[in-house]
Amino acid sequence: MSHWEVVIGIETHTQLSTRSKIFSGASTAFGAAPNTQACAVDLALPGVLPVLNRGAVECAIRFGLAIGAEVAPKSVFARKNYFYPDLPKGYQISQFELPVVVGGSLTIQVGQGDKAYEKRVRLTRAHLEEDAGKSLHEDFHGKSGIDLNRAGTPLLEIVTEPDMASSAEAVAYAKALHALVRWIGICDGNMQEGSFRCDANVSVRRPGEPLGTRREIKNLNSFRFLQQAIDYEIQWQINEIEEGRKIQQATVLFDPDTGETRMMRSKEDAHDYRYFPDPDLLPLMISREWVERTKAAMPELPEAKKQRFMADYGLSAYDATALTAALDIADFYEAAVVAAGRNAAKPCANWVMVDLAGHLNKDEKELADSPVSAAQLGGLVARIADNTISNNIAKKVFEALWNGEGQTADEIIEKQGLKQITDTGAIEALIDEVLAANAAMVAEFKAGKEKAFNALVGQAMKATKGKANPQQVNELLKKKLS
Repeated sequence: MSHWEVVIGIETHTQLSTRSKIFSGASTAFGAAPNTQACAVDLALPGVLPVLNRGAVECAIRFGLAIGAEVAPKSVFARKNYFYPDLPKGYQISQFELPVVVGGSLTIQVGQGDKAYEKRVRLTRAHLEEDAGKSLHEDFHGKSGIDLNRAGTPLLEIVTEPDMASSAEAVAYAKALHALVRWIGICDGNMQEGSFRCDANVSVRRPGEPLGTRREIKNLNSFRFLQQAIDYEIQWQINEIEEGRKIQQATVLFDPDTGETRMMRSKEDAHDYRYFPDPDLLPLMISREWVERTKAAMPELPEAKKQRFMADYGLSAYDATALTAALDIADFYEAAVVAAGRNAAKPCANWVMVDLAGHLNKDEKELADSPVSAAQLGGLVARIADNTISNNIAKKVFEALWNGEGQTADEIIEKQGLKQITDTGAIEALIDEVLAANAAMVAEFKAGKEKAFNALVGQAMKATKGKANPQQVNELLKKKLS
């Protein structure tokens, strides 16, 4: 495939987390019985007028600030005209020529290990629009049902430049965007419920040639499907061209059962929708003061937090990226560092990413439901840092905290008598007993068998029930044996 270049752009429909719809007061809550959350405005009854939801605009401003884009001082709502059973008005209110957010970019991490690289994906625009209703085919035989609960749900459609060159880059972008919209609190990111849906525009060309004809894969609601759909589409387009056929611009659907894309309709262009400014809505004017007020209320952004974690806590780029994947993880980590002390920042990172994450995974819990709090974890790491307990004993203490056997690491260490033995005299006496009882191993070590030394360390740790400081045991054993 090396003599082919892949060009991918992504459009994402992000459902904004407002309680009511973008142009009406109807609820946006998920899961209501069909058509119980569609009011007169959503149903397009004669004489109704749309009123813009301020909260949706606030979300758009937050997003514009988060990606370093221009928040347009003036943007305009337009009517996108098409006929579909779940679109009662016969048009969708969207933004066309003057969108609310222009430009900006998102930095993504692609791949892992030595092959990992960073890439900047440019964004073209983000515009506010309303969602359409839903046609239901599976519950009815020979007919379709229409549910208008979703009609009028606020969306921010986020459009990239065609900057991605593989399914891996597309998935990395989608994941970074998904994390960002959740981080700044404008979308719950629930892909099963349709809160975050991606359309991928895919084309292929030979290096140096103009852009190929693109096909748009609609409504991908999982990262796995996004990857599979793009990979299939790339291979399909290459085969078509190599067999002498032309690619037709089209909208296609991905079928997860077959792993294939199939054509839905030949692709429309903007002029097919007969866009024109919506006469019922005034232009949206966003003052500089409004943008500044919103900026002041924004959380520290993932990229800034990542750089700070590297500078302040000496973390690697990999660790800092993992710990800023979501705001709750980053907050948990920082609270653990506060409890453990700044010099224990690296061990805190390991405990959050390995032990805590492993336990949450195993018990299928969210971080919010973790039985071990950040303060408790920090308290445990502090006891490793000051040599009260060894790393091995710390794992036992963590288990006890996880199972609710004590309020703090200190309480469990005290109750179970787990304090590390650091008294040199006491350790020496135990080592003398171990050497006397294992004369054969001592002889093996003196005959040059390195493995015998490790076995003796094991015996000494066993004699102290794992409570001796392993470093001290090592040093004292070496001294005695030489």
